[in-house]
Amino acid sequence: MHAPVPTAPEAPCRVGVVVEAPQHSGLWGALDYLHPQTLPAGALVRVPLGRRVVTGVVWDPVASQGDVPPESLKAVLETFEALPPLPEAWRKLVAFAAAYYQRSLGEMALMVLPPELRQLDQVQLARRLKRLDKAVAAELAAAGKAAPDDPAHDTADGAPPSPPQPLPELSAQQAEALARLAASPPQTSLLWGSTGSGKTEVYLREAQRVLDAGRQVLMMVPEINLTPQLEARVAARFAGRRIVSLHSGLTPAQRLRNWLMALRGQADVVLGTRLSVFTPLPCPGLIVVDEEHDPSYKQQDGARYSARDLAVYRGRLEGVPVLLGSATPSLETWFNALPASEGGTGRYLRLAMPERIGGGVMPKVRLLDMSRAPKPGRGESAPPLSAPLLAAITERVERGEQSLVLLNRRGYAPVLQCGDCGWQSGCPHCSAWRVFHKVDRTLRCHHCGFTERVPRACPDCGNQDIQPVGRGTERLEEQLAEALPGARVGRIDADVTKHKGSLETQLASVHAGDVDVLVGTQMVAKGHDFRRITLVAAVNPDAALFASDFRAAERQFALLLQAAGRAGRDADVAGHSEMWVQTWHPLHPLYQALRDYDYEAFATRQLQERQSAGLPPYASLALLRAEAKTQDAATDFLRAAAESVGHIAGGVTLYPAVPTPVQRVADIERAQMMLESPQRPALQRLLTEAQPIWLALAQQHRRSGLVRWAVDVDPLSI
Repeated sequence: MHAPVPTAPEAPCRVGVVVEAPQHSGLWGALDYLHPQTLPAGALVRVPLGRRVVTGVVWDPVASQGDVPPESLKAVLETFEALPPLPEAWRKLVAFAAAYYQRSLGEMALMVLPPELRQLDQVQLARRLKRLDKAVAAELAAAGKAAPDDPAHDTADGAPPSPPQPLPELSAQQAEALARLAASPPQTSLLWGSTGSGKTEVYLREAQRVLDAGRQVLMMVPEINLTPQLEARVAARFAGRRIVSLHSGLTPAQRLRNWLMALRGQADVVLGTRLSVFTPLPCPGLIVVDEEHDPSYKQQDGARYSARDLAVYRGRLEGVPVLLGSATPSLETWFNALPASEGGTGRYLRLAMPERIGGGVMPKVRLLDMSRAPKPGRGESAPPLSAPLLAAITERVERGEQSLVLLNRRGYAPVLQCGDCGWQSGCPHCSAWRVFHKVDRTLRCHHCGFTERVPRACPDCGNQDIQPVGRGTERLEEQLAEALPGARVGRIDADVTKHKGSLETQLASVHAGDVDVLVGTQMVAKGHDFRRITLVAAVNPDAALFASDFRAAERQFALLLQAAGRAGRDADVAGHSEMWVQTWHPLHPLYQALRDYDYEAFATRQLQERQSAGLPPYASLALLRAEAKTQDAATDFLRAAAESVGHIAGGVTLYPAVPTPVQRVADIERAQMMLESPQRPALQRLLTEAQPIWLALAQQHRRSGLVRWAVDVDPLSI
């Protein structure tokens, strides 16, 4: 229960406060309120909004005189005096993100605050802070330290602090990367290192330097399941330092506690996923973005921001170094790390670490031409793996080594089909198939979640012989268990790891050697340090070669190279580690570059294709998306939107509206229109000027079935 809302006295000062307001509300900036005295910018307050009392952020300490007379303004009801104001750099970051990604300022500012914070009043928050201070003091006492504001806080009784744990010896390439970082001014750097080259050690050494200088470190990872692994390593390295995590796997109370520690300078290291880029830090010193190429850094709904790009902007804003790490950098990052003499921009410092630690080598890539494999007989289904690959896995099992089989499609089969009438298990609410999950005998749509039991017979003709078509990880696990009798086959995908703690349990069994053959999706292809895996196999990777999405090849190359990096991480087995790729197109340039681990050749070819086609990074893109009750309503809105801004579209090409790749989801039809410009400022100018026009236009089209619309700047796919 909230405490009674106090009545504010008559207030002479006019302050601008941003409150949570959706993009389509038309409220883009701050609202004016009154308060007895000037409030600092960044202060958190409680203000009336309609019939509600909501949390807001003071944006303009002294708001300019607006059209509304003072006597018509409402008063600020509460101020969170126990909390320091949000830093100026945080406000600038939020303002930039709101403007660039075409969202309202209030929506962006309040979205990035912990949900729990937005539910508290000043009394409740003061209680939380008091408990937090007691907990921090207890932790410090247990660690033999005094409170942070004590002049002798580095020691318990005047004795020197305990020595840090011994550090592993650096390789020559790690030492060179660190030396170049130390010699360069704060800037964005690309740490381009092969899997197993020791990028994390470089992160930790840089973090140590920053922490020793009394500053804070923000380390970002793309997915929650990679956070505990990095957290354990960071905690072991920085014993005695206060390390907090920020990701959606935390409870609201945990997230608020960790966020408060970061804001108040009580956290030395913040480990987080995408949203952590907005963590307010009073004294930041380093931002690390691990696996910077990962698409998980791009928000896919609401405010569609790129956390990686905002990290780069934040580094420039706050004058701190940003370290982007990847074995397969995004082409945008690679382009910015190429010197101008090689066709790039030269904005980033490139640090190369091509060799694995300890003399390890990357596994040998073997391209298995499926066009030469024996064809199954009539009525027979194709085996899950070719005979040579099965033999290679069997050999590993007999040696006590592990294998990883990658298939980026979960479920038992992508679709069920009737052999008599051709019925297939489509979703009645989406333009997609319902996937067959054999474990619980269900047909499940992975887009809208609609689930039904598998029918006993074909719904159209009554034929009882309906068969699975295609293969998912669940079916592959079953088939491998049959083909490899005696082998312990395990599986890791979103279906078997949906319960809390299940992923950690599955990974622990792999690390303990309780699994001989691991079947998995992209979840297991990145970030994990499997010491006993000596063979990785990609079962069905060809689909991405001919996809309409211009980024498909880039993502596929990254996935396969990351998967290959799971093998041979222990130097004792690196010499006979292999990456097998079952393909019908072994001569495709992507596979040829993968075979030689030649990312540079792959990136060069891709950039040439992008330049000739006028695609990023040589152009800037945005998508105007529309969702409606009918496809006609969606495309009509988009056509009208294009016509309404034709007079201000100088330098920007607006392409015709088309249905999205998955046209219907949850009975809502979807369409999109692409906007392209060789100059980013021209595109931004058009989008900014178009917002009020499209907002008014959307109100008119709601009567004809328009449900919602949104702008996606720098989309990941088109």
